[in-house]
Amino acid sequence: MSKKDYYEVLEVPKNATKDEIKKAYRQHALKYHPDRNPGDKAAEEKFKEAAEAYEVLSDDEKRARYDRYGHAGVGGASGAGGFGGGGMSMEDIFSHFGDIFGGHFGGFGFGSSSYQGQRVSKGQNLRVKVKLTLEEIATGVEKKIKVNKYVQCSSCNGSGAAKGSSHTTCSTCHGQGVVTKITNTFLGQMQSTSPCPSCGGEGKIITQKCTRCYGEGIVKEDEIITIKIPAGVAEGMQMTVQGKGNAARRGGINGDMIVTFAEEKHPELLRDGNDLYFSLFVTFPVAALGGTVEVPTLEGKVKIKIEPGTQPGKLLRLKGKGLPEVNGYGKGDLLVHINVWIPKNLTKDERRIIEKFAESSNFDPKPEKDEKNFFEKIRNLFE
Repeated sequence: MSKKDYYEVLEVPKNATKDEIKKAYRQHALKYHPDRNPGDKAAEEKFKEAAEAYEVLSDDEKRARYDRYGHAGVGGASGAGGFGGGGMSMEDIFSHFGDIFGGHFGGFGFGSSSYQGQRVSKGQNLRVKVKLTLEEIATGVEKKIKVNKYVQCSSCNGSGAAKGSSHTTCSTCHGQGVVTKITNTFLGQMQSTSPCPSCGGEGKIITQKCTRCYGEGIVKEDEIITIKIPAGVAEGMQMTVQGKGNAARRGGINGDMIVTFAEEKHPELLRDGNDLYFSLFVTFPVAALGGTVEVPTLEGKVKIKIEPGTQPGKLLRLKGKGLPEVNGYGKGDLLVHINVWIPKNLTKDERRIIEKFAESSNFDPKPEKDEKNFFEKIRNLFE
């Protein structure tokens, strides 16, 4: 599916309202509808692009993720493990038309639509939330998830019919699965279709139902699903695992599993985008005299050097010690925020030394001109 900017696809500004987005999608859908452009592959592609853009920009949550992360946040990868938003089928696209045009939208009356006919049912999507540690996010991880969902009935193989029974053609829709209505509008004749009320859109009726699933073709069971989560995902991102949702009634298409990610709080590190932050407390002697300290990273502890005279609030940057870009290249950094730890309770000797330091150095918060002599004085006091 398209990687074009969704706002450019619908030709709307980034601050467009929902009504403006809806209006723009309606115009594009009318202009590039396959019935108006028979055999035009370019028009069909634009028709799909507009539908994909509308699916994201009409949803507040998806739009917010798209504005922050781009295609990586809401789409851009179809198939198992792809992020939701991409890989739309024509059935998914036409489902949008109920919101835009009302009812089940079909052709425009310019000819027989290639998307009409017996309705293929699709199982409901399954939504799960997966918690990840920052270490798992840094490297990517494979997770096994146990879910209770609708699966195909093993007794009737999903047909809903008892063994030895048969199906009869629906007399209402004559096996088409839909009933059609033509309405005159200012655009011309609009043809809308809706599922047949007699057979539920299947075009056939079961003569004897399966006793296990009672004619539904699906039963609820536990299933363990393995998903591969790429490195760099973030809180609130979603990933679509196609075909791992609920099974559809009587042999339709399985729904998808929508996986939402949540981050477990790290005991020491804080995430900001792809960067990580660590608040490092050092003693006054280390800040004044310099030294070597250890800081945590997602790969283990590393040693860093504290320069003499390091001031509280200074940020030290460890290149490439952050998180990777999701489905991309490059890594964030680890930013170490320096804090000077001041003890609350002092022994008599400690208090005496600090008082001596204050007296001997004629303490002034402004830096000394001769820093070398200044630090030598401090060393002498603590020896």
